[in-house]
Amino acid sequence: MKEVIISTEAVNSYGTRVLTSGIDLSQYERNPVLLWMHRRAWNGKDMPIGRMENLRVEDGKLIGTPVFDQADDFAKQIESKWENGFLRMASAGLEPQETSPDPALVLPGQTRETVTRCKLVEVSIVDIGSNDDALQLCGADAKLLKLAAGEDSPALPLLTLADTPDTPEEKPIENPNNKKEMNKEQLQLLGLPEGATDEQITAALNLMKTKADSADSLQLAAVTQTVDQAIADRKILAEQRDHFIKLGKSAGVAMLADTFKAMPQQMKPTDTIQLSKETAPTPGAGQAPAKTYKKLGDVPESERLQLRKEQPQEYMRLYKEEYGHDCLPLN
Repeated sequence: MKEVIISTEAVNSYGTRVLTSGIDLSQYERNPVLLWMHRRAWNGKDMPIGRMENLRVEDGKLIGTPVFDQADDFAKQIESKWENGFLRMASAGLEPQETSPDPALVLPGQTRETVTRCKLVEVSIVDIGSNDDALQLCGADAKLLKLAAGEDSPALPLLTLADTPDTPEEKPIENPNNKKEMNKEQLQLLGLPEGATDEQITAALNLMKTKADSADSLQLAAVTQTVDQAIADRKILAEQRDHFIKLGKSAGVAMLADTFKAMPQQMKPTDTIQLSKETAPTPGAGQAPAKTYKKLGDVPESERLQLRKEQPQEYMRLYKEEYGHDCLPLN
C-alpha cells in the first residue's frame, strides 16, 4: 500500500501555511476516516471510502497510509487509481484553533496568517491537492471555509503589510486602470459625475444611508400602527404583537393588512356566555335541549347549513376541531 504526504508546512495555494507540530491528531486517531474530495454523507451517498493508518510526523510532514474499503465498489475504484498512480494526492480537513501574524513565521508568498494550532478532522484522497478548493478547513461551526484570497474567512485572517516581509517581489501591484473603472462605477451608482471629490462621495453615501434609515423607520411605524389596530379590532391577541411586527417588517405593510382582513374577530369570554344565553332554549317551553358537538363531522349534514347561518361562531369552532385550522370568514 502506498503512503502519502497529507500536510506540510509549505505555503499552499490559499496563501496560508499550517505548522505540522501544531496539528492535534488525538481525535482523528480515534476516528481515522478517509473521504473522497472532502465529501461528507449529507446526501446519504458520499460515504467514507476507507481509513488512514500508520499516521505519523516525519521531518515536519504529516504522513499516513490509506486503506480502502474492499466492500465498497466506489472505494475500490479509487484504490485502483491510487495504486496505479492515476491519483497521487491527499488533503487534510483541518479545524483551525489558533493563528498567528508573527512575521517570523511568514514565508515568501504568504498572504494569510499562519495556522499554529488546529485539529485534524478528516483526510481525503483528491485529484488536485491545495488547489480549487481541494484543501478545505472546517470552522468551529462545522461549515466549510473556502480559504481563497478575498473571501471572508475569520478563522484565517489576511496578513497586514506590517506582518509581511518587506521584499519588492511580495508587494501587491496596484492596477490604476482597474481602480479607475471601479471608482467610475461607484460614482454612477451614487449619481455623481466622474472626478467627484472624496467629500462629495462621503456626502452622497451619508445621504443614501439617511434615506435608507428613514425608509426603515417609516415602514416600522406603519407596521406597528397596523398591528396595534388589529389588536384593538380583536383580530389578534396583545401577546402576539411582537410576532406580527416582525412578520410585517419582512412581508410588508400591505401583506400584513390583507392578512388581518381575512382573520375573524376574536370573541371575548363574555361574548361566548351571552351567545350561549341567546341560543339556550326557554325553560318550560317544551323544547329539547340544544345539541352540543365536539367537531364538525359529528353534525348531521341536514343541520350544517342551519348551524352555519344561525351560529357562525359555533360552526367555526367545530370546523377548527375537525380540520385543525380556522375556516375562511363566513359571509
